[in-house]
Amino acid sequence: MAILAPLVKREILYRFLMNGSGARLRQIALQDSQTQRIAKAIQLLRQNFDQPLRVDNIARDVHMSVSSLHHHFKAVTAMSPLQYQKQLRFQEARRLMLLDIVDAATAAHRVGYESASQFSREYSRLFGAPPLRDTAAAGA
Repeated sequence: MAILAPLVKREILYRFLMNGSGARLRQIALQDSQTQRIAKAIQLLRQNFDQPLRVDNIARDVHMSVSSLHHHFKAVTAMSPLQYQKQLRFQEARRLMLLDIVDAATAAHRVGYESASQFSREYSRLFGAPPLRDTAAAGA
């Protein structure tokens, strides 16, 4: 047993790394892989979600072309960078309205929207109700 156990462990690890899941794990482990670059893009979006989105700037910062960023970002997150930014904005706005008790216009402004009416329309599409009704139902 003492002789075979390390060999069996090594064989299991080898088989795991060589199947479909292993390819994703190798991408994550490689320092300058596409997945690492997308992780950096996500970090940039999280840090600056309230700023206007410039995909070309993010692509430059993560050393990718715009089309490659879009392709790989969508493969990792199942959304485009713009959709991801909107999700971040709406989650933060909802948090502000529920926990910090700010009105929709203030929340919209804090997360980077210039138009409260546009914010309200998009919020309704995402959460199924306008901000006031949604937060009233969530708070009840």
